[in-house]
Amino acid sequence: MKLSDKQYDIAKNIITIVMPALITLIAGLGELYGFDSELIVGTIGLVTVFFGTVLRISTKKIRKELKEKYEED
Repeated sequence: MKLSDKQYDIAKNIITIVMPALITLIAGLGELYGFDSELIVGTIGLVTVFFGTVLRISTKKIRKELKEKYEED
């Protein structure tokens, strides 16, 4: 499955900006209100790293394909 440029930009922004901000928010609220946020913060962090890795691998693959395509022309 290939993402459009817009879909890629949205996914990248969610993974690199929104998710880390959400982790920080939940951890901070846990401290302020005295609830244990460790499990949810850890879970969101792991999911973020997973999708970040998948996105990076996909990006490398697309760049390689584009490079090969333009070298052929």
